[in-house]
Amino acid sequence: MVETRTSDQKEVLDLANRYGLKISWDLLIYPLIKQKEKLLPYAFVKQKRIIALAKEDEELLVAICDPLDLASLEEAASITGYRIKEVLSSKRSIDSAIEYCYQQTNLEAKEDLAEQEELLEIDTDHEYDLLDQRSDSRVIRLVNMILAEALQQGASDIHFEPIESGVIVRYRIDGVLQMRHNPPREIQNELVTRIKVIAKLDIAEHRLPQDGRIKLKMGGREIDFRVSTVPVVYGERIVLRILDRNQVILGLDQLGMGKTILKDLREMLSFTQGIILVTGPTGSGKTTTLYSALSELKAEETNIMTIEDPVEYKLQKMAQIGVNPKIQLTFATGLRHILRQDPDVIMIGEIRDKETAEIAIQASLTGHLVLSTLHTNDAPSALTRLVDMGVEPYLLSSSVIGVLAQRLVRKICTNCQAEGCSECFSSGFKGRHGIYELMKMSDSIKRQLIKSANSVDLHKVAADEGMKNLFASGNELVQKGITTMKEVLRVSR
Repeated sequence: MVETRTSDQKEVLDLANRYGLKISWDLLIYPLIKQKEKLLPYAFVKQKRIIALAKEDEELLVAICDPLDLASLEEAASITGYRIKEVLSSKRSIDSAIEYCYQQTNLEAKEDLAEQEELLEIDTDHEYDLLDQRSDSRVIRLVNMILAEALQQGASDIHFEPIESGVIVRYRIDGVLQMRHNPPREIQNELVTRIKVIAKLDIAEHRLPQDGRIKLKMGGREIDFRVSTVPVVYGERIVLRILDRNQVILGLDQLGMGKTILKDLREMLSFTQGIILVTGPTGSGKTTTLYSALSELKAEETNIMTIEDPVEYKLQKMAQIGVNPKIQLTFATGLRHILRQDPDVIMIGEIRDKETAEIAIQASLTGHLVLSTLHTNDAPSALTRLVDMGVEPYLLSSSVIGVLAQRLVRKICTNCQAEGCSECFSSGFKGRHGIYELMKMSDSIKRQLIKSANSVDLHKVAADEGMKNLFASGNELVQKGITTMKEVLRVSR
């Protein structure tokens, strides 16, 4: 991400020097953006990447990224009736300003709820932009508003939950569900139908669970949503998992690991063979950690292949395979074929069964570095879980390099210091920070594993060798004023 910004800024600087234009990086400080005054149509600003910033007398200041697009400047003058004065900015800055300026307000959302209209027929092959308010239906605009608002608030999931009196809409922000909207029961069916249509699900099927995917745009960003529907007492419950690659910060330096753990993990990644496991519950950041590790291993001379369920974020210079049980493409079958592709590094989204575990171990013993995840409470429990699956302890002692357990704790809001404000949506927390527990496969742990795979015994040996557990890692953040003890106990107990 840093490289992209640097190249973007360099291009703007070159253009400014060539054409003698002023540069403005932060467009959110201008009055028309702050007041969300839309002097130019959304379709125009999105296509041309021109946005109005300020007006004075007969002159309108606009931001542009292409100084040679004189026709668009003339069109802006024709639309607004102002004489145009331009400043140069980056595409990223203009897209962010468009997203902020053209997002729908809560008042507009409530108006949409108050004036429901019939859901109209739509073309599912068309690519939608959430900020485009030229919609055919109030329900369509309401769904767009909810999706856009969830993205702007940094939500990871959106829940549509039918109850007797209507529908509850909740966002999972920083790992915790927060109530947002309560649409009336009269539009429940239209809401469900709209989401099913854009997810290309069967709108006539209400008795069985369904899974789908939505790909939408929001300004200059492309966002994927994984959609899951299940029938419940008062209708159909829908959960959307947000996969926003723009929000993923890759790089082990960016994950908040302590210096010792970071050093030890990088040392493990330097091995040419063996297994590194990352453990934790759903939503604890395991996939981001694996992707960050792969981004450090990426090189011209390295063949990296992954098998995931699903492929959440597309990475360059890596071969990524998505699991598809409908055609018998499982982790195990996909892994067998990967081994025939001469890989150096293999990432397995999750080890779920004995067959996948054994193939991963054989791969690690035959000259491959394997990275994967498990759902366990702590690092030592990963070995116990694999033994419970039926993997022989001596194979684990020969193949596993180390196990990293992790959780995400919410950070205290720096604006209000945990009291609750508009910046943190009255929660007192904003953003998350990782806490980690890294167990290296020392000779003592290998001997204990052969003797007994009991997680308590393994944890004791690891602790005696200096392993810092999740609670201790979280307590350090408490001492620094980054989070609270209650928050650490919530995720590490």
